[in-house]
Amino acid sequence: MTETKSWKLGIDVGGTFTDLTALDEEGRITATKTPSTPDPSDGVIQGIAKIAGQLGMTAEELLKNCTLLVHGTTVATNTILEYSGAKVGLITTEGFRDEIEFRRSYKESVFSPRLPAPHPIVPRRLRIGVPERVSAQGEVIRELDEQAVREAAAFFQAEGVEAVAVCFLFSFLYPEHEQRVKAIFEEVAPEIFVTLSVEVLPQIREFERVSTTVVNAYTAPAMKHYLERLENRLKELKFAGELFVMQSGGGVQNIVQSGRLAASCLLSGPAGGVTAAAFLGDRLGYADLITVDMGGTSYDVSVIENLQPALTTESWISRYRVALPMLDIHTVGAGGGSIAWIDAGGMLRVGPRSAGSTPGPACYGRGGTEPTVTDVNLVLGYMNPDHFLGGEMKLDKALSEEAIRKYIAEPLGISVIEAALAISEIVNNNMSNAIRFVTTQRGHDPRRFALLAAGGAGAVHAGRQAEDLGIEMVIVPGFAPVLCALGDVVANLKVTELRTFYAAGGDLDLSRMNEVFEGMEQAAREKLGGHSRLKLHEEIRRYVDMRYAGEVHEVTVPIRTRTRKVTALNMDATISQFHDMHERLYAHKNTGQEVEILNLRLDLIGVRERIELREAPFQGEDPQAALMEVRRVHFGIEPEETNIYDGSKLAPGNLMVGPAVIEQWGTTIVVYPGHEALIDAGGNCIIEVRRDREGV
Repeated sequence: MTETKSWKLGIDVGGTFTDLTALDEEGRITATKTPSTPDPSDGVIQGIAKIAGQLGMTAEELLKNCTLLVHGTTVATNTILEYSGAKVGLITTEGFRDEIEFRRSYKESVFSPRLPAPHPIVPRRLRIGVPERVSAQGEVIRELDEQAVREAAAFFQAEGVEAVAVCFLFSFLYPEHEQRVKAIFEEVAPEIFVTLSVEVLPQIREFERVSTTVVNAYTAPAMKHYLERLENRLKELKFAGELFVMQSGGGVQNIVQSGRLAASCLLSGPAGGVTAAAFLGDRLGYADLITVDMGGTSYDVSVIENLQPALTTESWISRYRVALPMLDIHTVGAGGGSIAWIDAGGMLRVGPRSAGSTPGPACYGRGGTEPTVTDVNLVLGYMNPDHFLGGEMKLDKALSEEAIRKYIAEPLGISVIEAALAISEIVNNNMSNAIRFVTTQRGHDPRRFALLAAGGAGAVHAGRQAEDLGIEMVIVPGFAPVLCALGDVVANLKVTELRTFYAAGGDLDLSRMNEVFEGMEQAAREKLGGHSRLKLHEEIRRYVDMRYAGEVHEVTVPIRTRTRKVTALNMDATISQFHDMHERLYAHKNTGQEVEILNLRLDLIGVRERIELREAPFQGEDPQAALMEVRRVHFGIEPEETNIYDGSKLAPGNLMVGPAVIEQWGTTIVVYPGHEALIDAGGNCIIEVRRDREGV
């Protein structure tokens, strides 16, 4: 019996599937998928019951012995994408209620006069400016008109407003006025959720601050209610462990903080995959990784350098700016469901339109008739129609061939195979370009990275991307189909604090900087909480946002210090690193130009006890025991006889020389001609790529 074991669960809810991983105290991982549901908590509970059954337990038995459950959720994301959030009001400084619409003059399509304005998540009539004013130095010019705040609260109550965002000019220097507004609402309108900009994003730049705060107010009520409902359902099943939520920045946070700051969970799902990639890179000895995750509708790409995932504060989500630090994940419409089509000029295109899960690709037999990337992979022989999702679902190759013939081959006057190869080449180029966007366009040489492929279809195409970009190594994790859920279960706790701190590099008051950092550390520690039963040690990382005098944008530079104080020597090294980073990003540096500091950042990381995954000894190179069949696969017009292997029967040490196809539960790995694949001790597939292309 397994009742004496303790378990940790990672659960990632996606648009189509809910992925689960269960980690026991000996490092064994069990994984499964279950269809997502309209109420995500239903899919979570069903998934827990399914994975418990695989472990020979009931859901109650598993949860009773579960010490930690980390959840990646799309609740906040779907709320903003579908515009289904709370009815929001905005309180701001008198005269500034239209800041949310000015958008720094940003327009997604500069030359389109027909581009509609973004959906108004806070209509103008629900934006109220109240008398108050603080100077750019943080001095009170006009005291807050509390009566105006009370009148605004009464108006919002009458209008049925559910959440209020509060964002005053220069409140990041003087937060007391915003805090007083919250206190008044708690007194006169306690039913309204209030979110303050000084709690969400206490830093310079008014538009970024008001937009992020409004997005938080719009999404937080739904997130808060969902997490409370999920927690209650888990408790009914005897869950006595701790429940955390994956954050967009790559750490996890408790449900109280996640409910208050839903905007920090907008990339909750994809962040889990990047976190897992960094975890695996550490174990496998690859500090620099490009991670790709190919699902049904999208292809997500990110960069990990020296085991640290890249971050950004310049995200636009559903046409609203969210300036919180998030993992820098670039997404393009290139998934298994991406539809191939011919445009008005007779050019073959792939995506971004997708068949989704319903009706899905033509081969699903659910009514879809247009050809998709999945149909192409089936026709070319990369996928087995009888082994999709480990055999849980059968695919119809004849429907794929008919879709390609009708919509692509006949209109272009070519064969079905030629059309399929053309579609495959285009989607591969689209994905390679997505990788170039986060590497070469940001000063990285992709050739010095390993490519880690995840998702149901990522490992089908990764070999081609590696060839195109000159990458020598492809890693396909043993749990590639549920990588995000694995990231949930291994992630550390993390709290990020931001403060505006303007100073010229040559006139820096180090004592004042250290004082601000100390205050940020204290605030972060309060949010992290000392009540967690996880075995943690704390790690503090400090950063500064720097720029050359006169520039508009900053570069975030880490401060490396061996003590809790930042010294003059530390800052000299930081400024020197800024020059180098600026040159890499923008192709120039000027060491004689004055450097300015704009913001301070601090990460407080609750580092969990190191998790060791179970490994097995090598058992020889010969993979013959896993060989299922020899199938004709098209890597070009003429098919090649290709060995097809059962991934569940491959053992550590097995070596496969391409061309080969490895069929695993939830994913297919294509080993292209000239490539070699080795199964390592952890069950990961390590592919060495031939170097006969120099695409970069």
